[in-house]
Amino acid sequence: MSSSTSTINSYGYSPHPLSTYLEWAEVLLASEPPPSSPRKPIILSVTGSTVSEVHTIISLIQAFRKAKPEYSDRVAIELNTSCPNIHGAGAPKGYIMDTDSTMLDILADFTEAVKQDPTLTVGLKLPPYIYRDQFVRVVELVKTLGDAFSFFTCTNTLGNSLLFSEQVESNEESISGYAVPPAVGGIAGDAIHALTLGNVHTFKTLLEESGLDSRIKIIGVGGATSSEAVQRLWKAGASVVGCATLLGKEGVKAFEILSQ
Repeated sequence: MSSSTSTINSYGYSPHPLSTYLEWAEVLLASEPPPSSPRKPIILSVTGSTVSEVHTIISLIQAFRKAKPEYSDRVAIELNTSCPNIHGAGAPKGYIMDTDSTMLDILADFTEAVKQDPTLTVGLKLPPYIYRDQFVRVVELVKTLGDAFSFFTCTNTLGNSLLFSEQVESNEESISGYAVPPAVGGIAGDAIHALTLGNVHTFKTLLEESGLDSRIKIIGVGGATSSEAVQRLWKAGASVVGCATLLGKEGVKAFEILSQ
């Protein structure tokens, strides 16, 4: 948005296959060889619509980790349950995780993978929730899965948002008059910051009440567009802060801005 550091997207999942991301991950890991490495992790964000797809994804990532034992503890998996821009996919699975049979089977697959390899770190990328019962159901479900999940990423974009072309800065002329071709998409950046803070805070509180806060950490994402915003995310309960909107606008200078 031209009036704030916000974005809207309707892109959906990445067009690049997992194999490409594994190639990029290998380059990044090799650029910081041990023992001098700062040990910054790489989180591979993945999803799948069937148990078979997810099983294949886990197998490929585990094969990559085992082939690079010196780096294996730096490669984690994030299961994306929350993209709102997948045409015909229905509700993001993060809203129905505890009732969707396929999603329950997928979660069980990850649980088994962690049981077989306790060095594997797995987290959940969650959609923005708006009432308490949604948060409670996620925490209760994860609690039944033992030690399978180690972090929550809060939060993905808020779907069904609309911006007109005159509201955004763009190098491309809009034919439809909307900021994105389908009209609606997922809003991010400053526009979702308050909701992100509420999600981080609520999950942090519930994890503390459930005794899970020492095991499950929160990655705060949504509106990290200034150093002040980063401080707010930490204050709300995030252990790590991620950004996308500011990175897209400023490039790697974004990290300098956030660390001021």
